[in-house]
Amino acid sequence: MNESEKKTIAIIGASTNREKYGNKAVRAYAKQGYRVYPVTPNAAEVEGLPTYKSVRDIPGDVEIASLYVPPQVGIRVLDEIASKKIREVFVNPGAESDELIERARELGLRAIVACSILAIGMTPEEV
Repeated sequence: MNESEKKTIAIIGASTNREKYGNKAVRAYAKQGYRVYPVTPNAAEVEGLPTYKSVRDIPGDVEIASLYVPPQVGIRVLDEIASKKIREVFVNPGAESDELIERARELGLRAIVACSILAIGMTPEEV
C-alpha cells in the first residue's frame, strides 16, 4: 500500500511519554498501517513523527480524529475538527462529557465514545 492509500488519523493529545495513551495510540495506529498525525503543542515530534500544533495545520485530508485530551480541551478542538471535514471522532475514556458529545453532534460529527486503540483490534497493554 502506498502512502496515498493509507487511512489517516489525527491523534489529538499525542504525548512523548510512552506510558500515556496519547503515545500508545500513535504507536498502535502506525503499526496498523495508518498515516498518523500527532497533534500537540508540547513536542516537535512523537515516536519519530512530526507533530502539528492544530488539526488545521495537517496537510491534506484526515479521516479520523482521536481525542486524548480533557473534555474542556476537546470541546475547543471540535470546531477545528469540523472545519477540517473530519467526520469521525473517537472520544476516548477520560475525554468524554455530555457537553462535548452534544457539541460534536451539533457540528455533524460522528462521536464514538470508545477506546480508539481497541477499535483497531489492539489493546493499550500490547502497544
